[in-house]
Amino acid sequence: MTKTSLGLDKNIAALLSYALGWVSGLVIILIEKEDDFIRFHAMQSIITFGALTVLSILFGTMFIFFGFIGPFIHVAGIVLWILLMIKAYQGEKFMLPVVGEMAERRAKTFGK
Repeated sequence: MTKTSLGLDKNIAALLSYALGWVSGLVIILIEKEDDFIRFHAMQSIITFGALTVLSILFGTMFIFFGFIGPFIHVAGIVLWILLMIKAYQGEKFMLPVVGEMAERRAKTFGK
């Protein structure tokens, strides 16, 4: 694997963009200016886990009406977190439906 401007292998940097959800994605995309593969994974992390965080907060505050949805959001988040980290480590540009296309478009322009 080739090294990036972060001094890491590409697959490690892409994996780390998912490590702490949207927070690590934001840190990686602000630091990495060159590699489109890493920037894609960082942006996909920001969008995916940012949306899950917002949904979790919304459904958490409306517990009386939607309390049963919260556990499904958490399980989906854990499954996505593991899947995306594995795919990034394998060097695969795994695009989630809808989110993957958004991430690809935004990663090319964000912070450059």
